[in-house]
Amino acid sequence: MSWRTIVVSPHFDDAAMSVAGVLARDEGPSVIVTVLGGAAAERESAWDRLCGFGSAEETARERLAEDARACEVLGADQVALDYPDVPARALPLPGLTDFLAANVTPDTRVLVPMGIGNADHEAVRDRALDALRGLGAGEVLAYADLPYASAAREWGTSQAAEALADRRPVLALAERHRLRPEPPVRLSEREWALKRRAVLSYASQIAPLACEYGEFVAMPGPLQHELLWTLEEEGAETNSR
Repeated sequence: MSWRTIVVSPHFDDAAMSVAGVLARDEGPSVIVTVLGGAAAERESAWDRLCGFGSAEETARERLAEDARACEVLGADQVALDYPDVPARALPLPGLTDFLAANVTPDTRVLVPMGIGNADHEAVRDRALDALRGLGAGEVLAYADLPYASAAREWGTSQAAEALADRRPVLALAERHRLRPEPPVRLSEREWALKRRAVLSYASQIAPLACEYGEFVAMPGPLQHELLWTLEEEGAETNSR
């Protein structure tokens, strides 16, 4: 399969939360590859219990089904790697390396998480970027992780990228790449309706996230906005779309 856009999603809901609007405007086939898509090696986590699951197996099965529904809404293919949802820095993730090596071409656009607000996201980002080195992807972008990035007071304004520039994950990535913020994405009512359907597919996550982020699925609200940075290797020529 040849995909124009590959979205690397650390967990099952990250791509829909963060770039559903970007995918809605995309041309050509896309795929969401969830890295931590397997059952936990041991019992369910405290977060899984908060979401109402009774075992690690049930968690993995139901979240995979939720993800399938969201991908169908977004018109994206679904790929789930069989890594347990444990701290990603402890995992070598060769499956992610193999997936990218097999599917990235000079026409491929790859979206990776920036890592704002979640250490697992940053670890997956770094593994993905290591795997992409030398593959010649047409374009590599980092996306602002939602709902975490929306905690910035400037979120949803033209100053959002500047406000996030001093966050540790952004600073760390800027040491390796030139970061060029893209124009912020503001979803139309039609685009938001589509994104909301995709986000609500992850029903098990909504209530626990709302406890921390409030009315994050409201319209207007934080998920109506999305943000990308184009990544350029130091010393490399700027890629054209």
